[in-house]
Amino acid sequence: YLGLVLTSKSPSYPEVEVGELDVDNNRRHMEEPSEMQQMIDAIRMTLELLGDGETSTNISAYDTALVALVKNLEGGDGPQFPSCIDWIVQNQLPDGSWGDPAFFMVQDRMISTLACVVALKSWKIDSANLYDRGVSFIQENMSRLVEEEQDWMPSGFEINFPAPLDRAKDLNLDIPYNHPVLEEIYAKRNLKLSKIPLELLHATPTTLLFSLEGMTDLQLDWEKLLKLQCPDGSFHSSPAATAAALSHTGDKECLAFLERLVKKFDGGVPCTHAMDIFEQLWVVDRLMRLGISRHFTSEIEQCMDYIYRRWTQKGLAHNAHCPTTDIDDTAMGFRLLRQHGYDVTPSVFKHFEKDGKFVCFPMETNHSSVTPMHNTYRASEFMFPGDDDVLARAGHY
Repeated sequence: YLGLVLTSKSPSYPEVEVGELDVDNNRRHMEEPSEMQQMIDAIRMTLELLGDGETSTNISAYDTALVALVKNLEGGDGPQFPSCIDWIVQNQLPDGSWGDPAFFMVQDRMISTLACVVALKSWKIDSANLYDRGVSFIQENMSRLVEEEQDWMPSGFEINFPAPLDRAKDLNLDIPYNHPVLEEIYAKRNLKLSKIPLELLHATPTTLLFSLEGMTDLQLDWEKLLKLQCPDGSFHSSPAATAAALSHTGDKECLAFLERLVKKFDGGVPCTHAMDIFEQLWVVDRLMRLGISRHFTSEIEQCMDYIYRRWTQKGLAHNAHCPTTDIDDTAMGFRLLRQHGYDVTPSVFKHFEKDGKFVCFPMETNHSSVTPMHNTYRASEFMFPGDDDVLARAGHY
C-alpha cells in the first residue's frame, strides 16, 4: 500500500524520498525473475523439446555429400536433393576442407572433403574454385591419416573411405591414389569385411548397416537388406547409408526419411538421426552430476518414463528406431533407471559379453573407447543382492 501511495505522487512534487526508491526496487526485484530462474526456464524449455527425436544436431558434410550424389529419381541429369549441393557450396572451410568447423580431426576432414569434392565434380559445379581448394587440402593432408588416434576415428571410416576414393578415380581427380596410407586403409577394409559373411549382413541388423554406402561394390541383395530397414525408413539411422539404399532401390521410405531431414536442416543432414534416447540419458545424467536436478523433477520423470518404455531385453540403442543396441546407452540407461526406482534386470549385459570381455556392439571388431567402459563400470556399482553376477564381471573387466 505504501508503495502505491508513494509512486502515485503528483508530478508537481519532483523530490524523491529514500523510502520510495527502496519500495520501488523491492517491487521490481519481485516482478523480474532472477538470473537463476531465467537459466532454469531456459533449460526447461530445452527439455520440453526432447523425446520427439527432432532436436537439432551438428550437420555432417560427409553425409550431406552422399545425399547430394543421389540422382533425380524421376530421370534427368540433376540431383534429387539440389539443396544439399547448395549447402556444400556455402560451407567450405577457410583451409579448403569440409567437416566439423569446431574440431580438426583429420579423418573427418579428409573423408568429408573427398565426398564433397566428388559431389561437386559429379554435378560439374566449381564456383569460387571450391573443387581445386578441396583437392589441394586432400593432397596436403593425406600422410596425416596415419597420425589420427583410433578413438577419434569416425564410425566406419576404414569401410567408407575407399568408396568416394574409387569415385574420385573414375572422375580423374588429382589425388595420390598410390599413397602408402591408402594401401593400409584398403587392407584394413578387406580384413574387416572378410570377418563378416554376406549372409549375416543380409540376415540380421548389425552396425555394418551404418556403413552401407561403403559396401556397394559387394554383391549386396537389396531386396533382403530392405527387410532390415528401420521403422523411420532409414538404414541404422544413417543418412549416408540410406542415400546409398535409395540410389540402388528407389525405396519410397528411404526417400521420405531423407526428404524430411533435408527440409529440417536446410539442405544439410546430420551423421545420424534421431538421437532421442541418447539425448535424454545424457541430459538427465548431466543435470544430476551438476547438482541441479531438483529444479527439473517432473521433466526428468518424463525422460525416465520415455527411456523405460523403450527398454528391451537387449538393452538400448541411441534412438527408438535403431534395432542395434549398444552397451554405452544400455549402461547409462540401466544406472539411471535404477537410481529412479525402475525395475530393470542386469541380465541385459550378457548381450554384450564375449569370451570374458565386454563389447560396445555385438560382433564389433574394434575395441570400445573409454566412455562405454566408464559407463559400464558406473552401472556395475548399482548391483543389488540376488542380481546376476554379470554386473560383477562387467565391473571387474
